[in-house]
Amino acid sequence: MRTAVEELFLRQVEEWPLLAAGVAALSGARTRDVGGGGRGPLVRHIPHRAASTTAKVDPASIAKRPCFLCRENLFPEQRGIAFGGDWTLLCNPFPIVERHLTIVHREHRDQRIGGRLGALLDLAAALEGHFVLYNGPRCGASAPDHLHFQAGALEELPVVPVADGAEGPALDAWGARALLLRGARESVVSDAERALALLAGALPQEPEPWVNVVAWRAPDGGFVLLLYPRAKHRPEAFHRGELIVSPAAVDLSGLVVAPVERDFERMAAADLRAVFEEVAIGKEAFGRLLAGIGGSR
Repeated sequence: MRTAVEELFLRQVEEWPLLAAGVAALSGARTRDVGGGGRGPLVRHIPHRAASTTAKVDPASIAKRPCFLCRENLFPEQRGIAFGGDWTLLCNPFPIVERHLTIVHREHRDQRIGGRLGALLDLAAALEGHFVLYNGPRCGASAPDHLHFQAGALEELPVVPVADGAEGPALDAWGARALLLRGARESVVSDAERALALLAGALPQEPEPWVNVVAWRAPDGGFVLLLYPRAKHRPEAFHRGELIVSPAAVDLSGLVVAPVERDFERMAAADLRAVFEEVAIGKEAFGRLLAGIGGSR
């Protein structure tokens, strides 16, 4: 599948000027190690992500625009690769990382993770050298009205070596508290579904528990899954116009998108930790989640 994805990108860059411009912009994007020492977090200045970072995702705004992930509304030049009976892999024309894919359900249905964790891991297994992610409808998805995942080059994600060196099931990387699950497909899906059920029972969040999910295939053939429970969509600094950062799965995993050059230049590790801690659930709630997961095993 990786070879097919690489071939798709080569063809689409030749045929689709918007993607070619996005890939060229990514190759020239500046990236800075905010933490120092080469372990992140990283901040990447990507001006073409401004629309996604600041997207209005309230129901009224969504209702006013056509769904840009439905087949009839794709760009004329856009082509994809089928995966199973439900999914299509598309090149993302506004990439954050190398080989950035949007993985779209063939039917127009709301962004929900319930019952889809197995599909996410199946994609991670098929896409060698990639991570696969889910952004919840209140946690960074710019298309909360159409079920989709994203994927990208695994080597670009700073959290991967951090997770490799952690025991779990808790992971606190730069203030981004996550549930770290490892193992065979069935056990990872079971534990993640248990976590979602516990969050649904503990927090009055709609339309589902607010989470970001990132997963990849481990060298031993198993899986690694990070589940980031959320309390807020965006930090107060965003709403005040002080910092144009809207954390989603890639940001929480240590690659922070800064569409505004001023933010790219001035952001420090302490700023990012404050943002991550603000949008994450509190320590007590996270502790109860860990206890619930431990009790289910």
